[in-house]
Amino acid sequence: MRTRLAVATFAFALKAVAGTAGPVHMQDKFIEQEQASGTTSAATVEKWWATLSDPELNSLIERAVRSNLDLKLAGERLLEARAARRIARAALLPSIDSTESFDRIRGGFENGNIHVGNAPGSGIFVSPFETNLFQIGLDASWELDFFGGRRHELAAATADVAGEEESRRDVQVSLLGEVATNYAEFRGAQKRLAITNENIQLQRESLDLTKVRSEAGLGTELDVERQREQLESSRAIVPQLQAELKIRTHALSVLLGRTPDELESELAQTATAPVNPPQVPVGLPADLLARRPDVRRATAAISAAAQRVGAAKADLFPKIVISGAAGRQATDLSGFTLGAGNFFSVGPGITVPIFEGGRIRANIAARKQQLAEAQTQYEAAVLTALRETEDALTQYGREQSRREMLASAVDASRRATELASELYTRGLTDFLSVLDAQREQLASEDALVQSDTAIVTDLVSVYKSLGGGWGEGQKKL
Repeated sequence: MRTRLAVATFAFALKAVAGTAGPVHMQDKFIEQEQASGTTSAATVEKWWATLSDPELNSLIERAVRSNLDLKLAGERLLEARAARRIARAALLPSIDSTESFDRIRGGFENGNIHVGNAPGSGIFVSPFETNLFQIGLDASWELDFFGGRRHELAAATADVAGEEESRRDVQVSLLGEVATNYAEFRGAQKRLAITNENIQLQRESLDLTKVRSEAGLGTELDVERQREQLESSRAIVPQLQAELKIRTHALSVLLGRTPDELESELAQTATAPVNPPQVPVGLPADLLARRPDVRRATAAISAAAQRVGAAKADLFPKIVISGAAGRQATDLSGFTLGAGNFFSVGPGITVPIFEGGRIRANIAARKQQLAEAQTQYEAAVLTALRETEDALTQYGREQSRREMLASAVDASRRATELASELYTRGLTDFLSVLDAQREQLASEDALVQSDTAIVTDLVSVYKSLGGGWGEGQKKL
């Protein structure tokens, strides 16, 4: 039932968009797709993180979907919207209330509480008196929704539920992207730290060799101090990378709904970084309309706004309410067994708006304006989705090209360091050449690792812009 309802709401919203929203041109393919190597027009992006071939990342994402507090809050908002829809649905049904009352009545001629007959000790034939009045019964009312106001409110509430569902999905898309990005950057910093430590070890060995040569008269004290300066500069990078590892660990812990220190031991072990998949399915631009939760939410907002216009117009017409009451009353409890105290009433009531000071038409105008705003927001959401996808593909494609160049630079820098060290050992060049080669090698290797990390995070941005992953692991609420 819920699925049919969501489909109907989405279909209505699409009609509203097609009929009243401004045109949004959808291109045949993404412009930047040709620049992004390995991309295809397939549209399978549900469990995109599995293509990165990292079991630890898979585990982190599964736990984040189960425990993230932002996602939990979005789920609670969805439950609230569903409760509001049940309230709107109840307005279409009759309402029945039970009434029970007890009154002690004392009065006289003015309010009709009188006793007919001679009062004891007086010659008065008609006199006031006191009595009890017990009453039980039922009151019922039912507004006949001839002009659809209540039905429009129910449809609007249904669209609100669909919008909150899409909001929850949007939170999950962002959550998966944040987890994958922080994890990739953690592994990147971990690898950069390992490379830096390797270079520190090589530079320490080079320092020892330089000291030996200086003591043997084959080098100078200046060479020793230059090598010492190079070693300390490399060591100064370590605290910065260690801080980066801590920050990413803290971020991942909170994303999983845990305290910042709970993933320390789990992530401390060195592991390979996520691997860039050979193919990336990006689909077609038109797929974004059905796949991006923010676009789907904007569609639901149009549906809700259009239905509220209909509900506002219904206020122009009469409201017909059938009301009734039935029960029994008596002056004492034993009197309920007699039928003489039965009573009932039933009949229609009609309320016709004659003069409202322009309130109804002003409300209609306000609701129409809200519909226009929702249509504009939909167009903006579509354009934003297209822009974000094109930007992500641009970054991903250009970083792939940059990575190829950096890989060649790393090979060249390593060879240059080997040659410079060999020439220096043979006395054919000065020590400055060795230092320059070492600096270039460390910089090139560090840049290559950063590029590998950027490729993964850019790929995550691509999948996030495509709206991938919102259907995976969602609990039914």
